[in-house]
Amino acid sequence: MSELSAHAINLVNCGIIGVDSSLQIVLWNTWMVPRSGQSAARVRGQSLFDVFPELRGSRVESAVQAALKNGVAANVPQSQSSAPFPLREAGQFDGARIDQAVSVTPFNEGKERFCLIEIRDISGVFERERRLLDHAESLRARSYVDGLTGIANRRYFDVALDRELRRAQRLGSELSLLLMDIDTFKLYNDHFGHLKGDACLATVAQSLAAMLKRPADVAARYGGEEFAAILPNTSAEQARVHANLIREQVASLGVPQAPGAARAHVTLSIGVASFDKALRNAAAAMIEAADQALYAAKRAGRDQVMVAADPAR
Repeated sequence: MSELSAHAINLVNCGIIGVDSSLQIVLWNTWMVPRSGQSAARVRGQSLFDVFPELRGSRVESAVQAALKNGVAANVPQSQSSAPFPLREAGQFDGARIDQAVSVTPFNEGKERFCLIEIRDISGVFERERRLLDHAESLRARSYVDGLTGIANRRYFDVALDRELRRAQRLGSELSLLLMDIDTFKLYNDHFGHLKGDACLATVAQSLAAMLKRPADVAARYGGEEFAAILPNTSAEQARVHANLIREQVASLGVPQAPGAARAHVTLSIGVASFDKALRNAAAAMIEAADQALYAAKRAGRDQVMVAADPAR
């Protein structure tokens, strides 16, 4: 190799390894030295797979063998490993490996075939992709959270109810829905003002969320002063009992109500509806039944739980 060629290869911002037909290293550019911890003088003349024994049986070995035997160039896929060579940031010998894009190219010099291995550091690309994915996930998660109360919003409620209904249909399992409304909340807002009203909504929401212990249970702000709870694997009677516990928990908070309200403290009215495979098997039907039960609780004097009747067949 001419002095000019050697100088040019050493200026390239990637790793360059050349091996001959017997797999011995004949070229090792300066980019490789601080990232591998091995000098060109030390590795030259050694087998590539003695210097990097973990490459035996890897896709890098397959690509190198194909290049030398069949003259086939290849890019090594990253599905198996994003860092096949034990290379690290320059000067670091115990940190994480850099992510790599590896390409293998055969070439002839006279009658002998050689293989050129190019290793590019794509850690920055991977890191940008990870940041973008994290950002997208964060945006997606925030799009499902009610900004005021910190629990799930109506958008997530719709997604979760549809998911649990399909699961109940498929497995024949039980599913219940609670719709809840803060009693006489307009009086509260008019008397205490919107800032206190927002604080009241957040307090009730967090109390509701604390009462839902199972991972699949969902507490959501349904809209305004209305909340919802999705309870998979829960019968109508179990849901009624749990709804009463939620109602009692909110009443026990002792949040003062406005003068003129029926009760001295903030309370909830709750409607319960349960999945029926034949007739109450869609989100609209479940919501309508729970809503009717909620307004029955309101008409009956508030601060109570009503369960929707079994659907007529």
